[in-house]
Amino acid sequence: MPRNMSFFLTTEQIRNRTKTVTRRRGWGHLKPGERFWAIVKGQGLKKGEKVERIALLECVRNRPECLDNILPADVVREGFPDMTPGEFVEMFCRNMGGDRVQIVNRIEFKYVEGPT
Repeated sequence: MPRNMSFFLTTEQIRNRTKTVTRRRGWGHLKPGERFWAIVKGQGLKKGEKVERIALLECVRNRPECLDNILPADVVREGFPDMTPGEFVEMFCRNMGGDRVQIVNRIEFKYVEGPT
């Protein structure tokens, strides 16, 4: 059974399939070929709320890298075409914690077609 990964801040980018890379604190165990569910949110659900699946994804690559090393092309792949790398790093740190030189996992993924 595929695990769930929350895309609360980038739900629209997943829905319209403009996001193909995500940076995460953790998820170093995810291997190429492993599938996972993109969900709206997995924590903080109110009583009676259920996990909302958006798309089934498959890991293409996963590697650790310094957050501050993000390139402009990857900011676009993260779903933020109007941001600079510096703005993306600032937004990431504000929402996820840590600092600009932290090591994060850069996860490249593809959308799985067909029945889920």
